[in-house]
Amino acid sequence: MRRVVCREFADPERLEVVEEPDPVPAPGEVVVEVEAAAVAFVDGLIARGGYQLRPPLPFTPGSAVAGTVAGTGRRVAALMPSFGGFATHVTVPADAVVPVPDGVGAGTAASTMEGYGTVSYALTHRVAVRPGERVVVLGAGGGIGLAAVDCARAGGARVLAVASTGDKRRAALAAGAEAAIGYDDLKDAIRAHTGGGADVVVDPVGGPSAEAALRALDAGGRFCVVGFTSGEIPRLPANVVLLRNRTVVGVDWGDWSRTDPAAARDLADAVLGRIGRGELRPPEPEPVPLDDAGRALRRYAERTAVGKLVLVP
Repeated sequence: MRRVVCREFADPERLEVVEEPDPVPAPGEVVVEVEAAAVAFVDGLIARGGYQLRPPLPFTPGSAVAGTVAGTGRRVAALMPSFGGFATHVTVPADAVVPVPDGVGAGTAASTMEGYGTVSYALTHRVAVRPGERVVVLGAGGGIGLAAVDCARAGGARVLAVASTGDKRRAALAAGAEAAIGYDDLKDAIRAHTGGGADVVVDPVGGPSAEAALRALDAGGRFCVVGFTSGEIPRLPANVVLLRNRTVVGVDWGDWSRTDPAAARDLADAVLGRIGRGELRPPEPEPVPLDDAGRALRRYAERTAVGKLVLVP
């Protein structure tokens, strides 16, 4: 087998690829021959030591994979219980794998486990989005953002996408947004496009755009804090939350999935089922060779990636 190894918390381009004997499963485990491993913004943070979780060194990044169960050919996807996904073979608990429906590629399965899992958790466990509500998605050209556009669209919401480049805005429109805008004069732009204010904001970006979007919420609006890809954690003013009965909700899918892995598995199974039935329409991820894992993580850090990237052996 081949796997990516992080020996120190540093620039992800210092990651190494090593060759080792194929893993042998312990009782209750299976070996998955990886066809695609999801790459996420958070993987780069972890490799640099900039995340709240700091795994013991050395370690292999990667939290979601898809492929076949060795010896059976059964197509599955899995969330890794403690990283390790950037490899050609992984061992996972047998009860952690979910079937990949016919017609769903390995890249799509792997890349939706975290992104669509996060958004589905946000829109089912943290807030409820009703048909016809106005949902604003910041960072709408990234993996989480595109998943939020798609999930909100599938739920009958009217989606306004906010993204930094023309390519990202076009990707959000293709995913189902009714309109797409940039970050200039964000509060007024959101109010203008939503007819007075948004019902829900999904924010994986943070930074100065967060407060502007919070101020653009209508009465009773809900603001979902998903992440800080801008690198800046905003300080949201409590008086703006109080005014008009707004709500700020944290969305930590990672903590929830580690605390209740069975529920996270069921949610992932449901997401893949909806993709298989055509209810959700994730864009095809871009494949990247396993040896280029560091460069893939840099693209996320520099915010030049559109949509999702997956590593392929």
